Amino acid sequence: MRGSEVELRSEEGQMGFAEFAGNQRVVTALQGMLTADRVPHAMLFSGPRGVGKYTLAVMFAQAANCARRKDDFCGECEPCRRIGLLAEPAPLVEQGLAQRGESADAAMVERVPLILQTHPDVWSIVPDPMRLRNPVARPVLHMGQLRAVARAANFKPTARRRVFILDGAETMRWDLANIFLKILEEPPESATLILLAPNPYLLLSTIRSRCLQFYFAPLSTEQLEEILKRRTQFKPSERKLAAQLAEGSPGRAMHMDLEGAAQLRRDVLQVLERAVEGRSYAQLFDATAQLVKGQKESFENVLEVFYIVITDLLELAYGSTDRPLRNPALRQELGAVCKKIDLEWVAQAVDGLDELHGRLRRNINRQLGLDAVAISLARR
Repeated sequence: MRGSEVELRSEEGQMGFAEFAGNQRVVTALQGMLTADRVPHAMLFSGPRGVGKYTLAVMFAQAANCARRKDDFCGECEPCRRIGLLAEPAPLVEQGLAQRGESADAAMVERVPLILQTHPDVWSIVPDPMRLRNPVARPVLHMGQLRAVARAANFKPTARRRVFILDGAETMRWDLANIFLKILEEPPESATLILLAPNPYLLLSTIRSRCLQFYFAPLSTEQLEEILKRRTQFKPSERKLAAQLAEGSPGRAMHMDLEGAAQLRRDVLQVLERAVEGRSYAQLFDATAQLVKGQKESFENVLEVFYIVITDLLELAYGSTDRPLRNPALRQELGAVCKKIDLEWVAQAVDGLDELHGRLRRNINRQLGLDAVAISLARR
């Protein structure tokens, strides 16, 4: 579930924050807080998926409770080892869902919230997949989870500090955010909440303003290739391709299905090709159906690839000729499509994708939503 972020560690044999790959300015800032014993009550980690937000949040929780060190973590003491188990959340999620039972209804989901806990002072709250009899399309944070955090945040820690990691903070409904806002307005003395979100502006401004914000920047392709060289068995050509397709995310690069990632980009481009070429709606819908049903990636990632491909089209049509494309292997096909579009088409494409992305919160039918975007882009 979080495989793209749990392995962002540097050379084997190192322990502590030195394990973390990339975004050293954030690491330095966190260590400075621990050294000065001036840890904020709430932080917001934002940035693309796979750049290590969750990984560093778990590391911070270890450092805040390490029995041997103050501004770092040893990885060997009992608190470090127990908290470190949160770095692999997928088994814990499965365990929590199994305990709740396959026949759970919506009321049960609120009464028995999904909370990942391997140490008394550290919780990881992730969007609940809600394996219900009638499953929802998109996991979100629920009222039961937020209320549980609000209660537990006021308990005294057994070690040094209570840490609550809220992954997917952008998925909490705005009408439920007031539950969380109350914690931020009256913060407990010895607790820190760490919110994780790809885009900080998906959260209410009242929540953002009460958090110390850190942005996790994507890594360069050169940095990614160096990490892949040290830590994977990829061939040089595979390292180059993975670095190009990973969008600056070391987590994605290291766990990437290269063939699947390349095929996803071809499938997205095929939808856009059929739209601008004025193909029949039947052909257009065949392409969108193949994209929605045939992909292992989340639908959010599929939409992200649409943005990436459209960025390349815009760059080819109106940008610098010497600027590298994000999909260099598709240069010829992209070049053919860019001759048939204009700025109005690009703006319409982005607006349609933005609207579709926004409606995912309401569990919109993804196939129909993508069909509507494709129709709006079709040239007749």
